[in-house]
Amino acid sequence: MSIAVRNTGLHVLNMQTRMPFRYGIASLVAVPHLFVRVEADINGSREVGLAADGLPPKWFTKYPDTSFSDDLDEMLAVIRQACTQAEAAPPADSVFAFWLWLHDQQMAWAAETSYPPLLWGFGVSLVERALIDAFCRTTGTPFARALRDNTLGIRLGAIHRELAGFSPAELLPAEPQRSVSVRHTVGLSDPLTDAEIPAEERADDGLPQSLVASIRCYGLTHFKILISGDATADLRRLRQVANVLEAHVGGDYAFTLDGSEQYTEVEAFRQAWDVILVDPSLHEFLGHLLFVEQPLRRDVALNPQAKAKLLAWSDRPPLIIDESDGALSSVVEALDCGYVGASFKNCKGVFGGIANACLLALRRRRDPGGYYVQSSEDLASIGPVSMLQDLAALASLGIAHSQRNGHHYFAGLSMFPADVQADVLAKHATLYRRHERGYPVLDVREGRLDAGSVVAAPFGYGIELDTRRFTPLEQWTVDSL
Repeated sequence: MSIAVRNTGLHVLNMQTRMPFRYGIASLVAVPHLFVRVEADINGSREVGLAADGLPPKWFTKYPDTSFSDDLDEMLAVIRQACTQAEAAPPADSVFAFWLWLHDQQMAWAAETSYPPLLWGFGVSLVERALIDAFCRTTGTPFARALRDNTLGIRLGAIHRELAGFSPAELLPAEPQRSVSVRHTVGLSDPLTDAEIPAEERADDGLPQSLVASIRCYGLTHFKILISGDATADLRRLRQVANVLEAHVGGDYAFTLDGSEQYTEVEAFRQAWDVILVDPSLHEFLGHLLFVEQPLRRDVALNPQAKAKLLAWSDRPPLIIDESDGALSSVVEALDCGYVGASFKNCKGVFGGIANACLLALRRRRDPGGYYVQSSEDLASIGPVSMLQDLAALASLGIAHSQRNGHHYFAGLSMFPADVQADVLAKHATLYRRHERGYPVLDVREGRLDAGSVVAAPFGYGIELDTRRFTPLEQWTVDSL
């Protein structure tokens, strides 16, 4: 097998949200959606592979004093660098080997900059996804099958030494998920009822906007609730959400809390958690909690002081990392610190996520009484490429529920040309439905998505899409948003 990248191309489609998405220190209202197009030689055959992602403010880095334009410049710098290095890379004998070479080259380059691993790894992940797509399209192999047959050439021991000698098929479920529960985001400023929506902020697109309306429309059973770091405000918000879920879902639901790096030390989070824990009105509600995601800021979450305090906190809630999961070793470090796992996102890397899934599966096997979590989180990704590739990957790893933001904060695929919308509806007739206003929206039924067409496609999306029809990055400006 010979794998090489010949050309890359970057193109942008501007998108506006249908309502603000507030998380951490950011509020997302408009975002450039970037497509990465890779022309690759796969064993002598030329194939195009795609990847895509929105470029959101204040996630890869959470510097409060930088502008979105500054953050965007950094995101684009690491993406351009990864593309340049991919084009210069020598042929590799597998997709995994190509990715590992590119990862190491990007890491060496980034060592001379101030870019953290979560940021510089984002560029690598886009090339990685596009190359996986090209490989699966060339070989006519769905991603889940390529993963289990290991035609991608994955060497798990190269990421986690504990996994040396294992193949993905030995540790992952025998078959991918073909139905995935949607874990609905309750953002910091999201309205809980229709009555809370100010007239000037009401979305006129025929889609549910409040939590109550979303529950009624989609039959939701899983939720992700964002907290602000203000214990008093969070307690009030959680009481309100608990009342809504009890009244409109009943007792059969589950939820996670996202701390979004709001705390700078363990003790402050512990004190806030104790305030929530002792509130009698939340006792039943907290029985539905699955885990708390990244409450501590990434620069302290895995340090020795945090480790000591977490391990000394015997009745701490189950904690996972998200933004702290920047390096390939991060999950091992997190488990050593007392966390129970980490999130999966394609934007953090597919092969790294696969290795983490296998590591957690091995730990479960060796420690049946332990609690180990790989969640699926989301940066408001949407189709026709980004969300579907992410869904294909998480389904292949056997993750049963996933935060899906894009369908809630964007008006389906209404921003895409009519022919793209038609192609998606034809290819993914059980994943999308045509909204009464004509555009495709995710077809969430009883809180679940049918992932069958995504799992069957080469890598998620499976349609022919020429991304060169969108604005070339070199002609795009942030002012166009």
